[in-house]
Amino acid sequence: MNSDQLFEKSLKYVPGGVHSPVRSFKGLHTTPRFIERAEGAFIYDEEGNDYIDFCMSFGPLILGHRNPIVEEAVKKSLERGWSYGACEKYSLELAEYIVERNCFIDKIRFVNSGTEAVMTAIRLARGYTGKDKIVKFSGCYHGHTDSMLIKAGSGLAGTSTASSKGVSEHISGDTLVCKLGDLAGLEEILVENKNQIAAVFIEPLPANNGLLIQEEHFLPELRKLCDKYQVLLVFDEVIAGFRVGFGGMCCPTQVKPDLVTYGKIIGGGFPVGAVASRAEIMDCLAPVGDVYQAGTLSANPVAMAAGLANLKQLTTDFYQNLYKTSDKIVAIFQKWMQKRGYEDYSLPNYHSLFWPVPTHDKLTSPDQIPANINERFYQLFQDLLERGIYLSPNAYEVGFVSQAHDEKVQAQLEERLWK
Repeated sequence: MNSDQLFEKSLKYVPGGVHSPVRSFKGLHTTPRFIERAEGAFIYDEEGNDYIDFCMSFGPLILGHRNPIVEEAVKKSLERGWSYGACEKYSLELAEYIVERNCFIDKIRFVNSGTEAVMTAIRLARGYTGKDKIVKFSGCYHGHTDSMLIKAGSGLAGTSTASSKGVSEHISGDTLVCKLGDLAGLEEILVENKNQIAAVFIEPLPANNGLLIQEEHFLPELRKLCDKYQVLLVFDEVIAGFRVGFGGMCCPTQVKPDLVTYGKIIGGGFPVGAVASRAEIMDCLAPVGDVYQAGTLSANPVAMAAGLANLKQLTTDFYQNLYKTSDKIVAIFQKWMQKRGYEDYSLPNYHSLFWPVPTHDKLTSPDQIPANINERFYQLFQDLLERGIYLSPNAYEVGFVSQAHDEKVQAQLEERLWK
């Protein structure tokens, strides 16, 4: 069966034919490609077509598909068993590797996804502080947990409405929303809700509603405000963590969060998430403290083995080479766009992330994103797909560069673009 036939069949058994909305190709005037296999920088659909992949499973495959070292670690893990529901050393090895290389955390707990990590961080922040409310910024995505499916209402700082049916007004009322980058607006919220706010959540590199790189002073000033009003600062590093560097955005900004959530890369492509902090906060979690969290498949031994094999390859030299590779990829795309009807596009990028957007203005907030972004992206996505180049199938998703996008792949990219 080809992709069209498989999607038609999937619609019968799966809501919308997909298990995550962003895979649906909604509005892209074509059906999703059903992927049969992957290797290096390429994915292959059921029809046998190959695509240079810049989705990379939405971020975790920083080494590319089927990295041989990770694959070998997974095979050895499978030979031992793939789920124990008991203590094992493999999660300990990964925990030690992460904690010992990040100065702002003492302990870590593994869960099954980035969404679950954020959910745990919310409960932990509330349990530690004894406060109920949290603050998030517009344009930052923190998974689909109820408390985070909130957007600003009526353009008023601190008001909120749910972005999804099924989220109660009671829950949405405890999540306050501030415009991204608006420090004055945040201070107003902190003053108006003094002694009620447990934590401020931020994607330190906002990369799930476009790549909205913040001004250099933003995170240091955000840290000062949280300290002033005795509110925890939570970095959601599910995307940026280990992709912009081993220490995430803490390293380039020198800003240390109170809590951090991880996902994607720490599992090497397997389902994983984590929450980490200093010991006094983490020890509020059961069985030591009174904040409950549990999971049958948390710290799955296969994911732990894959994650450790993944992270051990992320050396200083690796990151330097990855940044150079990303710069070359962006330059190749930019040159083509200027000559092939996409002159209005720019490609803001940060290390190994890039975002094609139809404007040359610097964007730091979602309200600055061009109104025609979807219309222009439909054309770009289809144009590239027909040339065997696969972007994340949504105008607001970023592109990811991996180690596998080497000089040979770069040459193929240029050839496919200009054919």
